[in-house]
Amino acid sequence: MGQAGQTRRPGLRQPQESGLWLFGRHAVLQALGNKRRQVRRLLVSAPAGDALAALLSETCRPAPELVARAEIDRRLPPGAVHQGLALACNPLPQPDLERFLRGLSGRKATVVVLDGITDPQNVGAILRSAAAFGAAAVLTTADRAPEESGTLAKAASGALEVVPYIRETNLARALDRMKEAGFWCLGLDEAGQPLQRAPAPERTALAMGAEGAGLRRLTKERCDLLLRLPTRPPIGSLNVSNAAAVALYQLTGGQLTGGQAAGGGEAA
Repeated sequence: MGQAGQTRRPGLRQPQESGLWLFGRHAVLQALGNKRRQVRRLLVSAPAGDALAALLSETCRPAPELVARAEIDRRLPPGAVHQGLALACNPLPQPDLERFLRGLSGRKATVVVLDGITDPQNVGAILRSAAAFGAAAVLTTADRAPEESGTLAKAASGALEVVPYIRETNLARALDRMKEAGFWCLGLDEAGQPLQRAPAPERTALAMGAEGAGLRRLTKERCDLLLRLPTRPPIGSLNVSNAAAVALYQLTGGQLTGGQAAGGGEAA
């Protein structure tokens, strides 16, 4: 590892460096193992470097730079829980919907469709559930959804490296294209049927709207069926990321239906 960074005056927070910084153990280690990820610098604090020495020596590109925790803190948003690891890198290549669909090659697939969900922590948590339950991709809008960021990647806990995060300008048109490719569109909506009655098509697009606002009209019109998650009083609904996890488990029957093999490499 390199030499520790120069000490800085206590109490003064330096401006954050420009560019994308990933942070946290899972996000950073998964990014280092992703050949599609272009990385520039890896900053490691002494405790983290000692704990992860074997892993870092096997996967690292570039060589880790041993620095004080304060050196990592100043490059990240205030309060970022980085666990002593920060990686400067380029955003992943933007996945393309058409290429993703061609890469499915007739396989089963579940895709999570996000309509107006703007919180990067919610989107990251949904990506994590998508990876856990074998969803082939997460599809969202280009203008009403968070871009790739350290906060999103931390919440995704490494899932951003294996689940394509596809951002399309026109979500309604993207859903039309997916339906042409054999997808059934199932939308989560409080007025829908209980989730337990959901069909089990070979290809499913699970559409979810923002909390409160729900699915927009054009998205809802493209849904073949609306479903709801029944809850017991006094809880009327779940957080959108929790709802995604429950719905994905129900729709996949707890079995993996795609994930990396269904489009992780082909979509990049």
